[in-house]
Amino acid sequence: MKIDWDRRTCARRGHVTYAPAEAALRERLHATTAVGDAWRCLRCGDFAIGPAHGSGPAAEAPLVLRGRALRDVVIMRVIAVERGVRGLFVLLAAYAVWRFSNSRAAEHRLFNENLTVFRPVARHFHYDLDHSPVVDSIRRVFQYRHSTLLVVAAALLTYALIELVEGVGLWMLKRWAEYLAVVATAAFLPLEIYELTEKISGLRIATFVFNVLVVVYIALSKRLFGLRGGRAAYEAERHSASLLEVELAADTASGNTHGPKGGSPH
Repeated sequence: MKIDWDRRTCARRGHVTYAPAEAALRERLHATTAVGDAWRCLRCGDFAIGPAHGSGPAAEAPLVLRGRALRDVVIMRVIAVERGVRGLFVLLAAYAVWRFSNSRAAEHRLFNENLTVFRPVARHFHYDLDHSPVVDSIRRVFQYRHSTLLVVAAALLTYALIELVEGVGLWMLKRWAEYLAVVATAAFLPLEIYELTEKISGLRIATFVFNVLVVVYIALSKRLFGLRGGRAAYEAERHSASLLEVELAADTASGNTHGPKGGSPH
C-alpha cells in the first residue's frame, strides 16, 4: 500500500495555506465556497476552508516539504531516534566503567563472593564455572589498570556525545548533522568488520548492514560531498517539489492564462 505522506502529515499537523500577493498565483490557490473562502494547502494540495495562514510575496512563502522530501524527513528522524537511544546506552556504559574503575577492589570481592554461591549449582550441572569464558573475561577486566579504565570511560563518553549530538542534529534536519552521521558511522565500519571476523552473530550482522545503509542513504539522498550535483541540486530538488513553485511554473508556461484549479474545496 502506497503511503500518501502529504495527507498523512496534514491529518496530524493540519493544513498550511498561504495567500500570495501575485494575482495570478492568488487566483490559482483560492476558491470561493458557500461557507466562505478556501485556500489550497501548500503540502497536500487540498482546499481548506478559512483564512490563509499567511500572505505576502510568493518568494517569502514558507517552503513546505512534500512527497519524497516529506518521506525523507520521517526516515531521518527514525535514524535520529536510533542514534539517540544508542548514545544513551553508551553513556550508561561509560558511567559504569568509570564507577568500576574507582571501586575495583570492592567489585572484585563481591564478584568472588557471588561466584562461591553459584559454584555448587554449576557443579550439579557439570559446568566448570571457574574456567567459563565469561568468568575469565570478567577476571581480565579486574586486572586492567585504573588509568586504562579511565581511558575506556573517556572514549565511551566521547562516542556517546557524538551519537547524541548526531541524533539531535538529524531530528532538527541540520545539514551538518547529516555530514557528521555519514563520517562518524563510516569511521566505525572497519571496527564492525573486525568484530565480525572475530565472531559472527545475527545482531552484529544486522548492525553492520543497518549502518552501511544509513551511510549510503544519507550520502545519496542528501547529495553530500558533491554527490548527484551536491547542495545546489539538493536545494533545487526541494524547491521543485514546492506547490507554489509548481503553480508558478504552470502559470508561466500557460502565459498567465488560468486553467481549472486542482483539487476540490472541502
